[in-house]
Amino acid sequence: MSMSIALLPAGSVSDEAAKKLFGNEEVTWKHHRLIADVFLSTVNNVSQYSIIPIENTIEGSVSLHMDWLVHEVDLPIQAEWVYPSIQNLIGRRSELTGPDGELDLSKIKKVFSHPVAIAQCLQFLRAEMPQAEKETVGSTSEGVRIVRDNPDNGWAAIGTATAAANQQLDVLASEITDHNNNFTRFLLVGNEPFTARESATRKTSILITLPDDFPGALHRVLSAFAWRKINLSKIESRPTKRQLGTYYFYIDIDMALDTVLLPSALEEIEALGCQVRILGSYPSFTYEQLS
Repeated sequence: MSMSIALLPAGSVSDEAAKKLFGNEEVTWKHHRLIADVFLSTVNNVSQYSIIPIENTIEGSVSLHMDWLVHEVDLPIQAEWVYPSIQNLIGRRSELTGPDGELDLSKIKKVFSHPVAIAQCLQFLRAEMPQAEKETVGSTSEGVRIVRDNPDNGWAAIGTATAAANQQLDVLASEITDHNNNFTRFLLVGNEPFTARESATRKTSILITLPDDFPGALHRVLSAFAWRKINLSKIESRPTKRQLGTYYFYIDIDMALDTVLLPSALEEIEALGCQVRILGSYPSFTYEQLS
């Protein structure tokens, strides 16, 4: 029986990354234009899992996606992995050539892509086509589709080579990201444990909300991990959306939830009056493991 996976459109980085994680597994892909529909597909049991891009080397956390994970749904994290975000400039070469037959990027009037992808390529865009207006859309593949559907406008998109091939467009410039270490971290969320692959590395993600009237509470929270020598690979504050100036802390812990020291650390933190929410304890995969 095949698994059903919700994700962003075919040809997006999410699409490429998903196929890398699941390899030869029998999977039914359910592509959606909006990340909200990706989440809701699994919430409503239309799919078993959702694939969520959550963090990028260059731009950091994807705030919209994190807010959905925290505020809008209750779907445990079942796996994480990283995948290179290789972005390309895509369009119709025939529209963008000069009298000498060479590609002329000054003819590009507008560039479409996901806001994170545009941010990853700003230096290229400023240097090569400062005249081009930048317009954000829900995914890189959506930007490519818009260019396909609107010929003769001098429009281009930033996206994957897969998306260009799918839409029968040209890669005008390859690998245009401003840094060559551009990776995206993806989360697999759903109610069933992920068993398609094994990893010796496991992580736990939690949310901690501090008590309102406890000066030094964050220091005490971090101390509960520090004296036990529990490594935190990420700590980030985000607004609770309940009151101005109130925050929760998103923490990634390099340890499985059932490791000896971690439960006692969380008990100590709760004893301080903090609220602790477990987002998931899951296998973590490097890109090299999936190659």
